[in-house]
Amino acid sequence: MNILLVDGYNIIGAWPELEALKNNNLEHARDLLIEKMAEYQAYTGFRVIVVFDAHLVKGIETKYKQSRVEVIFTRENETADERIEKLVKQLLSVKTKIYVATSDYTEQWTIFSQGALRISARELLAEMESIEDRIQRKVKRIQEERPISKIRLSDEVAKQFEKWRRGKL
Repeated sequence: MNILLVDGYNIIGAWPELEALKNNNLEHARDLLIEKMAEYQAYTGFRVIVVFDAHLVKGIETKYKQSRVEVIFTRENETADERIEKLVKQLLSVKTKIYVATSDYTEQWTIFSQGALRISARELLAEMESIEDRIQRKVKRIQEERPISKIRLSDEVAKQFEKWRRGKL
């Protein structure tokens, strides 16, 4: 099994789109990162865990799943780096490859010494862009190959049927 551990705020600060969002709406930037990691999970089959520091969210540790992505907000006074290091120790086995997405150089060396592999924020962004491109091409190809209705429909009627099919009454 392959596992990707993501240092949430580190990635948000390193990806231009998320960095711009963070300045106006941090919650939206977090949600967008989780959404992108859900796409990554669906495409690669990796188990994805996104870890956020608690310094911006007071209180006890919070864990939840969103679109098959595990999200952890560390407990107060625990950094994402500390939690990621604990997770590496807990999850690493002969059958498991763990990748840690962070551009924190010190953290990269720490997790590397524990047996995990590192992926920088820039490398993850490039991989994510490649995955999104492949998904778009596949969707386009499927749409082009979709059989044409045997009944001639006006564009207006076809659009209405498509809305109904998608549940948009």
